[in-house]
Amino acid sequence: MYKVVIADDEVWIGFGIKKLIHRSGLPFEVVGEAPNGIKAYDMVKQVKPDILITDIRMPGMNGLELMKKLLEEGYMLKVVFISGYAEFEYAKEALRMGAFDYLLKPVEEEGLTAILERYIEIREKKRKETDTEEEMDSSVRDSRVKKIIEEINQRYTEKISLGDLADGCGLSIGHLSTLIKKETGQSFSEYITGKRMEDAKKLLCREELSIDDIADMVGYHDYFYFTKAFKKYMGMSPSMYRKNL
Repeated sequence: MYKVVIADDEVWIGFGIKKLIHRSGLPFEVVGEAPNGIKAYDMVKQVKPDILITDIRMPGMNGLELMKKLLEEGYMLKVVFISGYAEFEYAKEALRMGAFDYLLKPVEEEGLTAILERYIEIREKKRKETDTEEEMDSSVRDSRVKKIIEEINQRYTEKISLGDLADGCGLSIGHLSTLIKKETGQSFSEYITGKRMEDAKKLLCREELSIDDIADMVGYHDYFYFTKAFKKYMGMSPSMYRKNL
């Protein structure tokens, strides 16, 4: 698991980001949350995270000062900044200083997931350069990835992570992610979301089922999150979709 520290003086923002990381199913764990730059600095020194997600403006020490101090002291971590539109110039300055990426408020799941997936790809690429992965015969590889897709098809309504699947088949996360996309044409998270949404569309035809029931049946235990995901996928809410049937 990759370790993440979140630094933000607005507690609800940090809580939301932590929840999105958990929902992503990606191998990241939030190991610390700090309400200001000074405490974030001490926390990074203590837990040595892989990624620091920090607000640009915080009391005590702002995000730019925090990143500069950590990088000057040799901490090999990636910094992702959170900023408002009014702070956009600060975000661009952060990138010039060596930040990994930035997210505008309010933080959207898609943007955060894309950053996390890019981080995994970079880490896996570096790992291959220093620790060559054993080459698999193409027929064995194809057989293995088909078995994994079959497992996903059986378990997509459960809490299933790319990390667990990779551990179960002896592949690196980055390699498995690439194989799944090659096989399905979609990323791991996109594939699962598509399966769940197609099920939801069928279940919405059954008037005896409430939308809350349907959300739970397809693997979403948060009604509002399901509604948001469905609207993003279909361009309309579940209730509107049902009304148009």
